[in-house]
Amino acid sequence: MSTQNETIDQTAAAAVPERIAQHRRYLMCRPEHFTVSYRINPWMEPTTPTDTAKAVAQWQELYDTYVSLGHEVELIDPVPGLPDMVYTANGGFIIDGRALGVRFRMPERSGEERPFMDWFAANGFEVIEPVEVQEGEGDFLLVGDTILAGTGFRSVGDSHRELADVFEREVISLRLVDPRFYHLDTAITVLDPVEGAGAAPRAGIAYLPSAFDAESQRVLAERYPDAIHVSDEDGAVFGLNAASDGRHVFMTPRATGFAAQLRERGYVPVPVDLSELLLGGGGIKCCTLELRGGR
Repeated sequence: MSTQNETIDQTAAAAVPERIAQHRRYLMCRPEHFTVSYRINPWMEPTTPTDTAKAVAQWQELYDTYVSLGHEVELIDPVPGLPDMVYTANGGFIIDGRALGVRFRMPERSGEERPFMDWFAANGFEVIEPVEVQEGEGDFLLVGDTILAGTGFRSVGDSHRELADVFEREVISLRLVDPRFYHLDTAITVLDPVEGAGAAPRAGIAYLPSAFDAESQRVLAERYPDAIHVSDEDGAVFGLNAASDGRHVFMTPRATGFAAQLRERGYVPVPVDLSELLLGGGGIKCCTLELRGGR
């Protein structure tokens, strides 16, 4: 019986694909001015005290984790009076050295627009100033050659047409319906850098079905039949606000079910606690803008 069980275990292990880490270049911003002084999403409560030193320490752990695994991290200087600048994913969207700036829906964040575009220009990116309201990689996610684009709370639908024109890529529009998941990067994690490449089966993405309307759920199921469906419980702790290099998935330690699903597919969960920054409605992906191209 033991021999039979060992054979089954070996067969199961052989079925798990080997994931390969891809080098990443990220933009981050130290949360030196982090606090919650206004409310622009359901996670924010100005009456709840925040600990800036704790936020900086947790952020530093994420920074150090990226660097320790061989990734490159650039920094943009924090600006006093802009406490949400730490959430760099909302600062732009970049492919092949072209950086589309953002236009925030909420006036509290509009002061971030110019510092990000100035940083892109100073670091060798071609900068395109946006016309429509959209919030960068918070609502735009690159999966292979396709851009998944969210709407419903922050970015307007017209920005998806602008996105397609700027990058000349296929754009798939998805509608978010739960205000807790107000950006696309709170409801979808891109797991693989290249859609459907290589011999190993790829999940491509993981997502929270209940965060989307029925039509968007249909589109996702059709386009990504092997995607990981994450539970409401793991979604509710910002489990999907995660970053991946194709092998390592940087994620909250509280999404234990999602971590188990990732291990079953051959990914390596890397837990990093950003509980203090979650008080502002942001997690690991919110603090991580991918820089594709440039100098």
